[in-house]
Amino acid sequence: MFLSVFDIFKIGIGPSSSHTMGPMTAAARFLEDLRGAAEKIPGAGRLAGVTATLHGSLAFTGKGHATDRAVILGLCGLLPDTLDPDRAESLEAEVRRTGQITPEGLGTLKFDPATDLVFDFGPPLEGHSNGLVLRAFDAADNPYHTETYYSVGGGFVLTEAELRRKNEDAVSLHDEKQARDFPYPFGTAKEMLAMGTASGKTIAQMKRANETVVHGADLDAKVNRIWQAMDECIERGLTKEGILPGGLKVRRRARLIHQQLLAERGRNQVQPHQINDWLSIYAMAVNEENAAGGRVVTSPTNGAAGVVPAVLRYYRDHCVGSRMEGIRDLLLVAAAIGGLIKHNASISGAEVGCQGEVGSASAMAAAGLCAALGGSNEQVENAAEIALEHHLGMTCDPAAGLVQVPCIERNALGAVKAVSAASLALRGDGQHFMPLDNCVRVMFETGRDMSLKYKETSTGGIAVNLPEC
Repeated sequence: MFLSVFDIFKIGIGPSSSHTMGPMTAAARFLEDLRGAAEKIPGAGRLAGVTATLHGSLAFTGKGHATDRAVILGLCGLLPDTLDPDRAESLEAEVRRTGQITPEGLGTLKFDPATDLVFDFGPPLEGHSNGLVLRAFDAADNPYHTETYYSVGGGFVLTEAELRRKNEDAVSLHDEKQARDFPYPFGTAKEMLAMGTASGKTIAQMKRANETVVHGADLDAKVNRIWQAMDECIERGLTKEGILPGGLKVRRRARLIHQQLLAERGRNQVQPHQINDWLSIYAMAVNEENAAGGRVVTSPTNGAAGVVPAVLRYYRDHCVGSRMEGIRDLLLVAAAIGGLIKHNASISGAEVGCQGEVGSASAMAAAGLCAALGGSNEQVENAAEIALEHHLGMTCDPAAGLVQVPCIERNALGAVKAVSAASLALRGDGQHFMPLDNCVRVMFETGRDMSLKYKETSTGGIAVNLPEC
């Protein structure tokens, strides 16, 4: 099993990896299909228009997550990692005004978001709770091409056929090829620890060896770019103020708290728990940027994008002996843990609730920090397990479908838990009662049994218990 560090950490835009980045990517993939569809459909007429239907969680919280905007921009040919926000805004306005799109190589097509972008509030599609059906028609309104996509969390998108193959093939030929091609093809934490013991290598070293097969000498530069994007996001969030979009009138707080903390530096009577405030504002800065639709890095999702960057910034600015190699190790180990969780359970709030998003992010950050501070492989695995265990059962119930309440503060607490978990693990010898693999399994089973109204549909929990105004 191999998920790259760049699969787990993807540069994109807010507010949601599953509801914004995924649908945008799906729409762009659909354009590629259309460019080759004439060859696949003998006798097809001239392509004239497209429609999109959102199902399940994409429908219930799509407005709050800007899913409609994402589909529009994807059908214009834009992608999350290269999107120019200024151009995107003007493109969206033009499509809404004209009811047309002009994707490269396909001419002018009818697509009026008011009528051709449908939010279906019925039962979700069978394959996944984040379903999206894109259809194309010829000039006589006959079907031209149809594809169903599932946004499965963290910006990952699968067609219906791809999802079916994934579910049917516990060990696919692709996985077997990976097992031959990568030096340390661990698919569970147990395998990871065993390979570490047999090779004498750390988890970071094994992950680096796997990544080098794909990325070669460019690996460090690419990892540095991920950290730079995270750090820049924190800096933007620490300098901005005002009200976040969406109607809840949530005020940005990271800048004000940051100013307070800077003013308190050097005082003799600062409370020791103030360090938690530093961790919190780093995470809040990222998630306020995410809520505003800014550029963020999935870590492993947008809804949980603040945890890993916050712990990285804490390591760099507050930990004794921090170094750039430690930052890269932290990211590599965090990606290794995130890959295990995604492979064996889920990182999608629509599948398993927020335990799969902030819980996974906290486990990743805890493991990474433990590794960067010199922890053994066993201590790293223990740190991840502690952090994940104490997020089990967490629901995903965002108010008004916006990634703001409780998401912004939840990332702050996820970062605090990650540091606490790493510290506890470093105080031990790595031996503990609950293996990480078992904890991941519990998370998956808990999510499977969780009511749909607590899985990113905004139909239960905090989402329906707002103060009366």
